[in-house]
Amino acid sequence: MRRHLSAALAVTLLIGAGCDRAAGAGDGGLRVVTTTEILADLVRQVGGDKVTVDSIVPSGGDPHSYEPNPGDAVKVSKADVTFTNHLLLEPHGLIKTIDTNIKDGASNVSLAEVSESYGATVIPLVENIGLDVLWLGLAVRGDGEQRGATRSSDILLSATALDGPGHLAVYLTQTLGEPEVYVNSADGLDAKDSVSLPPAAHTHVNWAFSKPGIYRLTLRAALRTGGGVSEPAGEGTFTFAVGVDPHSVRSGATILGDGHTDIAVDLDSGQIYAYSDVASASGDAARKQASLPAGDVVIDVPNKAIETVPDDPRFGFIGAPGTRIHQLPQAVLGKHVHGEIDPHLWEDVRNAKAYAQLIRDALVKADPDSAATYRDNARRYLATLDELDEYVRGQIGRIPADRRQLITTHDAFGYLAKAYDMTVAGFVVPNPAQEPSAAQVTKLTETIRNLRVPAVFVEPHLANRAAVLTQVAKDQGVRICKLYGDSFDEHARSYVDMMRHNADELRDCLGGP
Repeated sequence: MRRHLSAALAVTLLIGAGCDRAAGAGDGGLRVVTTTEILADLVRQVGGDKVTVDSIVPSGGDPHSYEPNPGDAVKVSKADVTFTNHLLLEPHGLIKTIDTNIKDGASNVSLAEVSESYGATVIPLVENIGLDVLWLGLAVRGDGEQRGATRSSDILLSATALDGPGHLAVYLTQTLGEPEVYVNSADGLDAKDSVSLPPAAHTHVNWAFSKPGIYRLTLRAALRTGGGVSEPAGEGTFTFAVGVDPHSVRSGATILGDGHTDIAVDLDSGQIYAYSDVASASGDAARKQASLPAGDVVIDVPNKAIETVPDDPRFGFIGAPGTRIHQLPQAVLGKHVHGEIDPHLWEDVRNAKAYAQLIRDALVKADPDSAATYRDNARRYLATLDELDEYVRGQIGRIPADRRQLITTHDAFGYLAKAYDMTVAGFVVPNPAQEPSAAQVTKLTETIRNLRVPAVFVEPHLANRAAVLTQVAKDQGVRICKLYGDSFDEHARSYVDMMRHNADELRDCLGGP
C-alpha cells in the first residue's frame, strides 16, 4: 500500500456543523446535495421524507470527469448538508465548488475519508504498469493540517532552475493526443512552468530532454489555501543522467532506473523528495516504498528511452519533427489525477453500511428534532443491506472458482472482488477518462484468451468508451455483459437494485447453477 488515509482528509467529517436544526428545514426538510446518484440514494433511504436531495453529477454521468457549472454552485449554497465521496473520486473542481460555496453552519461530509471508523475497509489503488524505463510521476504527500491545508487547497510545483546541455519539457498527453505543457525550459523558466495538484494526489507526466548529458532541475512547491494565501512547501534539486552512465554522476547515490517513482511534495515536512518503490537491499524481487532526499538520487534516462519527435505541430515545443530526444513516458495516456486509496468503496455492501451510518449521524447532527426518524430509517435500511450482502455473496458463490475472473472497462471493482472472492483479471484502463494504448489492448486480448473467460463487463455510463473492450470480446467470442460501477441508469435507480443486478449478471455471465 502506497499510503494509508491522510489524517487531514479524515477530519473533514463535519465542517461548520451547527447544534440546532439547520436553516432550510422549516420548508419541509433538510436540503441535501450529494456529488453522485449513489450517495443521493443512500441519503434518501436514511432521510426519508425529512430530506430533499439533489445529486450534482446527473443520471448516467461520470463522477471522475464531471465539470461543475454555476447552477451547481447555487445548489450547494442552498444546502444544509453536503455529502461527497472524495478520495479523489470526484475531480478537484467539483470538490472546490462544494467547499467554496457551502453556507455557514451547513455540514460538509466526506464519506470515504472517515468510513473506516464506522467499519468500512479500504484498499490501495494499485497501478502495475510495466515499463522498461523509470515511470516518473508527481505527487503530494502528507496532510498539511498544521499549515492550514484542506482538501480544496492547491499545491503549485514550479520549475525554477535547470542546468544541463539542452532543454527539458514536462508535459501530459491527453486522451486524444493533445499535449498539456507544464514545464518548457526552451523559452526560459518563469511562473508558467508549473503544475497544480490537489492534496493527496498523484499524476502521470512525460519528461523529454533535447540532448544527452547531466541535468539538474530545481523544483519549488507552494501551498495555496483559502483566500489565495500561498506559503512555501519545499524545494529540491534533482539530477538526471540522460543517455550517460548514471553511476558516474555521483558516488554513493541511489540510481532510479526502473519501477515507479514520484517527485513528491510533502506538506508535513516541507520537503520535496523522491518517493520510490526501490528494490530491497537483499536483492530479491520484493520492492519497498522509500522517501529519498533529492540530493541522494540520480534519475536514469537511458538510451533505450530515445524517441523521435512526431511530425505534428502540437509537439513543436519538444523539437523539430524527426528530432531524437530522450523521454521518460507518462505510462498512462490521458489526464489521470488520483489518490492512493481506491475510492469505489460501495462495491462492497458492508462499506455501504458504513456510509449509511455516517449519513445517519450527519443528518441527526444537522436536524436533531428528527433524530428518531433518521435512526429508525437507518435501522431498517441496514437490515436491508445485510440481506443484500448475503444475496450478493450467495449469487457469486454459485460461480465456479476458476471462473470468478473480472474483466471490465475501468478499475472500479476492486472492492467487489475482494469482498466476494473474485479476481480482477484485467481492465481496459485504470481511469475511464483515458484511451487505451496498443500495449494495453494486446495485454487485454491475451488475458481474455489465456484465462478463457466466458464474459467481459461494461458499465452503462461508459458504453461510448467501451469500444475497445467490446471489439476484443467479439474477436475472442466471449459475451459482453453489464455491471454498474459509478452511476445508475433507467434500469437501476437505487443502490440495492444496482448491486442485485451486478450479482445476477456475474452469476449468469460467468456461469453458475
